[in-house]
Amino acid sequence: MNHLSLEKSPYLLQHASNPVDWYPWGDEAFEKANKENKPIFLSIGYSTCHWCHVMERESFENESIASLMNTYFVNIKVDREERPDVDKVYMSAVQTMIGQGGWPLSVFLTPDLKPFYGGTYFPPEDGHGRPGFPSLLERINDVWQKERENIIRSGEELIKQLQHRHSVDSRNTEINETILKRTYHQLAAGYDPKYSGFGSGTKFPRPVVFNFLFRYYYRTKDQDALKMSLTTLMAMASGGMYDHLGGGFHRYSVDAQWRIPHFEKMLYDQAQLVNSYLDAYQLTHDEFFATIARETLEYVLRDMTSPQGGFYSAEDADSVDPEQQGNKIEGAFYVWKKSEIDDVLTSDEAKVFCRYYSVEETGNALADPHQEFVGKNILFNPLTIEQTAELLSVNADDARQLLASARKKMFERRERRVRPQRDDKVITSWNGLMIGAFARASRILNEERYLRAASNAASFLYTNLYDGEKKILRRRFRDGEVKFEAHADDYSFLTAGLIDLYQSTFDLRWLNWAEELMGMTIALFWDSAEGGFYDTSGKDSSILVRSKEAYDGAEPTANSMAAMDLLRLYHYTNDRSLKEYAEKTLRYFCSLLEQSPQIMPQLMAAVEFYCAPPEHLVIAAESLTDAWRFLNEVAGKYLPNANCIVVEKDSKEHLFAKFPFLNGMETREGKTMAYRCKNYACLLPTSVPVEFRKQLSA
Repeated sequence: MNHLSLEKSPYLLQHASNPVDWYPWGDEAFEKANKENKPIFLSIGYSTCHWCHVMERESFENESIASLMNTYFVNIKVDREERPDVDKVYMSAVQTMIGQGGWPLSVFLTPDLKPFYGGTYFPPEDGHGRPGFPSLLERINDVWQKERENIIRSGEELIKQLQHRHSVDSRNTEINETILKRTYHQLAAGYDPKYSGFGSGTKFPRPVVFNFLFRYYYRTKDQDALKMSLTTLMAMASGGMYDHLGGGFHRYSVDAQWRIPHFEKMLYDQAQLVNSYLDAYQLTHDEFFATIARETLEYVLRDMTSPQGGFYSAEDADSVDPEQQGNKIEGAFYVWKKSEIDDVLTSDEAKVFCRYYSVEETGNALADPHQEFVGKNILFNPLTIEQTAELLSVNADDARQLLASARKKMFERRERRVRPQRDDKVITSWNGLMIGAFARASRILNEERYLRAASNAASFLYTNLYDGEKKILRRRFRDGEVKFEAHADDYSFLTAGLIDLYQSTFDLRWLNWAEELMGMTIALFWDSAEGGFYDTSGKDSSILVRSKEAYDGAEPTANSMAAMDLLRLYHYTNDRSLKEYAEKTLRYFCSLLEQSPQIMPQLMAAVEFYCAPPEHLVIAAESLTDAWRFLNEVAGKYLPNANCIVVEKDSKEHLFAKFPFLNGMETREGKTMAYRCKNYACLLPTSVPVEFRKQLSA
């Protein structure tokens, strides 16, 4: 066992028995590199990363390659999910060096941590015009011995370049609707009208795009903005990227048609996509979207929730295939031979199931570059159940019942397979996203269990990862250990989730905690010189670059979320300073993104919210129970800029002190009263839920 054996990260523990003398990121490794004057080989990945597993099997488990690594380098392993601060520095460095990045990330550093060469996956042998990993190790060592001063100089220059990236003067930048239109048109230009989604080839879900497009539709009534979003969400949920038996979404589609997924499942995808499908349901009232949200949430409750209430991080793409001598194969848990399906189902069930999910005798994977799915079927449904019934000349209701029983049997059979490895660490930021998704779903889908899940997770984080006295938030919990300083995304994502939880419970403790976290975010991460939030606090001297991420990718950036948090809290607290911080953040990034605002659609969603007139939905009730008849009307509408406030006995004094315009908004003759207020002007109050529904639709 190497130096990773005492770590808690599932990814680091996967490498604890490698013959490579791995160290975790920390002083012990740094001191060894300096003492022995050796370069560092830094390998960054995560536990559910397919190509990380491949490089481990091919190189890190190879005795001769490990011997080269141990002789020439000090070797450090980093779990990017535990240490996104480390990952961000060296990912930026590699992208600068070679124009692309990915995981596993392989970087060579000087003993003082400055990068001088890097890449991603390296094969174990030379070929196709590129060096194999052993040849690269020999070459790097040779250059280190002969040209050390040049290497050190280039590493220093690269770090300086990264440190001075993105400096802007945003004082004269205006925030207005013009940038919203430009964002929309640039996103629309990348839309794939044939298969839906954005871009060509590999398709990523990127829920932040839907967040912006739905808001843009709400503002402009542009039907194309709505159509692009709904069509893409339908294609994703009908394609192979969706787990049709167990619920939840795989990471991305390797083809343009959403048929062939990369099979890992990430918590942050489930959380964000649940919100997208909830938005779609509110806009259309189409049960299809509600069903996908429910099935995804049920997957998280069943397979991704700890007994203590926190949400686990991910499930692997690879799993054991009994037909491959027990080797782990991409997607083995999820794919099927037709003969297996026929063994499980009755002939009538199999007929409907196979037609509905496009199962073929010889397999249905058209895009299979690594020949991993030969003879196998990835479930996807291009047909409705009515179309399936018509093609099979059966009654639609009968087909629906046969499909339901078939899905149940197939799920039960699949549960007998060896499951993919689950990364069971609890990450604060991703839990914040999931808390928000469960909280919103509890309102919109009227499901009490979802609210319990959100509340339990929030309580778990408060108890285990937050020190209220010392005002410290931590990033990761696993196996009883709490570790690592929380970063700006942890603070901003959790704050967002707590605001959603407040809007579902109107329990002031969640709003108060959100305010507290926002104050800590400003204290720790705010850039007082230029505006915006740094991703890290700057306390860790081993992090050589303090950056501000400017791309809403698989996850939104901390700044995109923080800007929205600030505006939402401003509308709940009337604290003008929060709005001013939001304005400075928006100005900084709007100036930075003048030519390409579409790379931060979540930030543009915050711009849309900022440009909208303030809107409050005020329910004055004797108790929260009395208010729910009106709150349920709100839950059925897509009202992204509306701030719900419940004025009842326990919160009246607190709210009247913060919002003078609420004075006088009370019950009348014991009746609950509802007010719709826009730009601080209110419609006539009503005590009738149906009338309130009409006001919300106006």
